[in-house]
Amino acid sequence: MAAAAPLLAHPTGAADTVATDGSGDQLFVVHDVSWEEYEAILATLGDRAGVRVTYCEGVLELMSPGGPHEGRKTILARLVEAYAEEAELPLSGYGSMTVHNRLAQRGVEPDECYVLGTVEDGEIPELAIEIIEKSGTINKLSVYAGLGVPEVWFLKKGKLSIYLLGPDGYAEAGGSRLLPGLDVAGLTEFMLRKGDQTTVVRAWRARLREHGER
Repeated sequence: MAAAAPLLAHPTGAADTVATDGSGDQLFVVHDVSWEEYEAILATLGDRAGVRVTYCEGVLELMSPGGPHEGRKTILARLVEAYAEEAELPLSGYGSMTVHNRLAQRGVEPDECYVLGTVEDGEIPELAIEIIEKSGTINKLSVYAGLGVPEVWFLKKGKLSIYLLGPDGYAEAGGSRLLPGLDVAGLTEFMLRKGDQTTVVRAWRARLREHGER
């Protein structure tokens, strides 16, 4: 974060805000940021862990997630990946890979993202997952729609919402298009279970095998 500060101070007319709460997440917002400044910030941060950058038409958000955020992200990812293994799906995860498009003036780093198969340079994920502990000023669905990401999940206050991209934008759905056999209600139940992650994932695998879910 300290390395990016000088870059963030340059945009003319920028209105910077910092927000924190009990979740431990820190959110920094700056306005009137050019595409070139956004790319410079990405280059400065590099692969630095723990900072998520979102850009939409001149507005930039930097979010540093706290422990609860990262815990929820990780258990959800482990459950999804366990499901893919049990269902023998060629699911590949790419974490918080940067997805951006200059023409769309949008860029994002999801908490987790996936494809069936592999991602080549310049391709977009088929599924992006966002853990919402603190709401920012940027409409994330607008960002993902501009980038053409087919499926987005939001986890907020224990509720998992799935959005599928269609001709008229995103619509909330009851199930996943990428993982059509996934029991979303069951996934949410296990995600909210108390206990260490390994124990929860083992119980989830046992449940999948018992029900023969594919």
